Amino acid sequence: MTVNTAAGTALPLGFSAHVANIGIKDATDDFVVIASDAPASGAGVFTQSRFAGPSVNLSRRSVGDGSVRAFVVVSKNANVANGRAGAEQAEEVLKGVATAIGCNPYDIVLASTGVIGRLYPIEKIRAHITDLRYPFNETDALRSAEAMMTTDTVAKVASAVVGEGPARIVGIAKGVGMMEPDMATLIVLFMTDARLSPGDLRPIFHSVMDRTFNCLSIDTDTSTSDTAAIMANGRAGFVERTEFAAALLDVALSLTKQIARDGEGATKLIEVTVDRARDEVQAKRVAKSILNSPLVKTAVHGADPNWGRVAMAVGKCQGDTDISPDRVIIRFGSQEVYPSLLDGSGLDALKSYMTGPEVRIHVSLMTGNDACTVYGCDLSDGYVRINADYTT
Repeated sequence: MTVNTAAGTALPLGFSAHVANIGIKDATDDFVVIASDAPASGAGVFTQSRFAGPSVNLSRRSVGDGSVRAFVVVSKNANVANGRAGAEQAEEVLKGVATAIGCNPYDIVLASTGVIGRLYPIEKIRAHITDLRYPFNETDALRSAEAMMTTDTVAKVASAVVGEGPARIVGIAKGVGMMEPDMATLIVLFMTDARLSPGDLRPIFHSVMDRTFNCLSIDTDTSTSDTAAIMANGRAGFVERTEFAAALLDVALSLTKQIARDGEGATKLIEVTVDRARDEVQAKRVAKSILNSPLVKTAVHGADPNWGRVAMAVGKCQGDTDISPDRVIIRFGSQEVYPSLLDGSGLDALKSYMTGPEVRIHVSLMTGNDACTVYGCDLSDGYVRINADYTT
């Protein structure tokens, strides 16, 4: 499957977008509506945070019946932890956009991202939505992706072609921090003109999210606003389920890696594979322990060949009593670093490998036959600076 990540990616058949700056924080675009010209099958997964914002609560209800007509994104303001007033403002946004498009407000997925604890500048949003006119004239997915950005440095877009139609899948994403997902991550939106019933789409989407965005971590913090959703409007006709699932997986994995590479302050992509595990749960737990270790992340940043930090991170999984140091194998790239002992030239080779833009860590537990791969980035002083100054 060839995945396209180039600029100028058109939305699939039947989809159009409205992108604008309404002054939520600065002069960059901050408001997006992506709509289908006909009702679409929909699915979504959302943060499990106990502080989930009203956009998440409303959107859970919107995807509940499997029908979605539009996505709305408000960027640079999360509208979280604002009580009844925040919930009422979110509902007002849905109702206003629904009136403009001509659909049920509960067929719209609303996503918000930005500072927590601040209400929407509702007067600005209200005035803008009042003048909203459908159909829209924007079809470039890149513009929508750019308008979702907060501390991202690049927009994330990916697409693929599938089936005889052919049908297209286009995904856009934003997110570089506050990321240890318990569903998907921050804002990830997929549009496809393939025809799938809600009953077929939902399990495919959930499976793909578990294998991609749920295997992503930047800084171990779970957002209050994580939203991932998909619309399938059927304009390109039927697509075989397994082919569609494979194509969607490719698009989602591309976006996952784009996010990891653009993690706040990141200079390197880290990919951790744990195999020969008792089950996938164990493999993922150990892989995340390695990926989330500040000592591993800083070693990768500095190209320090201190492979013992990986052993430390495996050892932190104290409940996994079937893991024995006598059987574990640790590799960086294709180079085994444990149990083989590295001499001076081996350490030099490891350091040279770690200077590259991608570092792959491979751990075999020898407790079973399952595996999991997770994705993240190094930890630099840039991450501290970005988050120390975020609201100022």
